[in-house]
Order: sequence, then C-alpha cells, then structure tokens
Amino acid sequence: MTYYYKLGTIPHKRHTQFRQPDGSLYHEELMGTRGFSGVQSLLYHLHPPTQIQKIVLEQRIDIPFEEEGPLRHRHLRTAEGMSEGDAIAARIPLMANSDVCISVARPTEPMSYWYRFALGDEVIFVHQGSGVLESQYGILRYRMGDYLVIPTGVLWRMIPDPDTSQQMLVIEAQGHIKPPTRYLNQYGQFLENAPYNERDIRPPDELMTHDQSGEFEVRVKVHDRTTRYFYHHHPLDVVGWDGHLYPFAFNIEDFEPITGRIHQPPTVHQTFEGPGFVICSFVPRLFDYHPRSIPAPYNHSNVDSDEVIYYVSGNFMSHRGIEQGSITVHPRGIPHGPHPGMYEGSIGKERTEEFAVMIDTFQPLRFTQYAMLIEDKNYAYSWI
Repeated sequence: MTYYYKLGTIPHKRHTQFRQPDGSLYHEELMGTRGFSGVQSLLYHLHPPTQIQKIVLEQRIDIPFEEEGPLRHRHLRTAEGMSEGDAIAARIPLMANSDVCISVARPTEPMSYWYRFALGDEVIFVHQGSGVLESQYGILRYRMGDYLVIPTGVLWRMIPDPDTSQQMLVIEAQGHIKPPTRYLNQYGQFLENAPYNERDIRPPDELMTHDQSGEFEVRVKVHDRTTRYFYHHHPLDVVGWDGHLYPFAFNIEDFEPITGRIHQPPTVHQTFEGPGFVICSFVPRLFDYHPRSIPAPYNHSNVDSDEVIYYVSGNFMSHRGIEQGSITVHPRGIPHGPHPGMYEGSIGKERTEEFAVMIDTFQPLRFTQYAMLIEDKNYAYSWI
C-alpha cells in the first residue's frame, strides 16, 4: 500500500509494553513483506496468534489443464457451468501460468471459516453483489465494481448480503500487487496525473474485536494444497493496528480515464501491476477528438503478452457476440483487432459506456478443462 492508516487502540511506541485491563500484555504481531524491508503493519491481539489446537490437511488442489492444442483466440462464456458454495468453493480456475491464476466464482453462501493465501496477493473483482470482507484488520464493505485487494498473509472471509446475486473475477498472484510505479512519486504518494489516488482507496473502516473460546477454523492455501488450522480463540481478536499493509477496496467507477486526440494505447488503462502481469480498467470515457480519429482500437499483435478481457457491462464497441461475463483471450503470436465493420463504424462516435477488466500476462497462459467446457468454438473465425 502507499499510505499509512490505523484503526483501533495502539500504544505510543512500537514493540513496547501494551497492557490489557487485567494487566496482561497484548500480543504484538508484525505482518510485513520482503523480509522486514517491504510494507508492513503491526497488529495487537488479545491472545497469541500462534496457538494452534489441531492441523488437518484438507485436500490437494489439482487443476486439470487441457492438452496443448492449436494457438487461437478464445471466447469463454462464464455464465455457463458455474458452481455453488462459498467464495472459495465456488471458484472455477480457467487459466494460469507460473505467475497468476484467473478464476470466476458465483458464491451462494457465506464462508464458515477464514482463508489465507500464503504465496501472494489476491484481487477479487466484484461484478455483481455486495457484502462484507471480514479480516483481522476489520470490516470492509464491498459493492458491485469493487476491486478487493487482499495482501498475502491476511486471513479473511466473505459474507454476502442476503438475497444478492454474487459474481466475481478472481486473480491469484504469486507475489505482490500494487499501483503502477509510474503513478507514484519518490515518497510513495500518488502523482497529480495518476488516474486515481488515496481518496479512492477504501481500507477497513470498523474493527470488530472478538474474545471468544471454541473451535475456529482457518484454511491456508500454499502450492497445491490447503491445510486446515483450528484455534481455541477467535482469530479476529485484534484491538488495534497501524501501518501500510492491509486489505482495501477500489471501485472501477473511481478510475479516471486518460484520453487523447488519437487512440490511446492500453497502458493508459492500467490500474495495478503484479509479478508477470498487469490489470487494466476500461471505463466510460470520451472517444478520441482528432477530426479524423478512429475510436475503435487498431489491429495489434501481442508480442510479449497474452491479453485477457473480462466484460462487465456496457457497449463493447470493438467486438460482436460479447455478453456480460464474457472473457476473451487473445494470445501472443496472432494479431487481433475489431470485428469486421466495427473499425469503420466507430468513426464519428463520441463516447463509450463500457466497463471491462483486462489482464495482460507476460508468460503464456494454460487453459483448464473447465475453460474448454464454456468456450465459444467459433470465436477464432469471427473475423471472417
């Protein structure tokens, strides 16, 4: 994260005595990245966060990838074949490489346990629905259009609002996700020309401190397995914390588009960067205003990346046959661009109302067998 935040009660100095009303010490926990040299936060617990009662290996996670086939453009209709369950059980992995795994989910129930991804940060884009992301940092309310950025090591669970339909795009990184470096000054503050800034970032706003005994489950995913840990004390027993590391929400509607007289490259839409990939936001914006401009994107080749676009809502002005929740994948090695008629047809149009999330990966993606089940087999020929 890029700015300091605190919530609850904390002592004046770090690593000093901080006592509970009964005279016992609160239990300090440092959560930080890059071996104490990255961003970090200090949390103060009622009970030691290390007291594990029982450890159970729940399951190995084997993603069934498709056999290697011909390189082609793809269109996945994610409305088909969705699973049920909580925000973890409902995930369907569609594509992955050594840097990132991209899934979709339609949770139908709250999580009864807490979850931690031990290898990197996660971004959950909320296409539909609202609810609460609950973590040791407090309550973070989410709504449609939110990017929920969850740093590695944070334990969390999602509790959807009753009677709301939930639909999500999930990005698991093998490392840390952050705002693009070019948006920040040397002090870590957003620049004036950045498309969003600190005011647009929503940290947890309410700290819920639980002091309960019983059996509380935390599931930790690392590599290809999930392990279940059971604690005697409620894991959300934090009375206060401060620092730069915490989960936060950023709504896609708060991304301010960068436009120009002629068509701008996709880099102007970049929102986050991760190890081996970037995340971009396409939002309603004015089209190019040169008198002879062509608003539709020009044909282009992804020389160094695979391009994944998740279509959220609005008018998708460069492609036909795309619906809400569609995912298109245009791999390196094959040029792509607007469908026939869309390039010429965009001339004279003044604006677009589209919302979409794009993920460009710098290593080739492999597709899962789940992706094959929802693939539009004719998409690769749709430029004829």
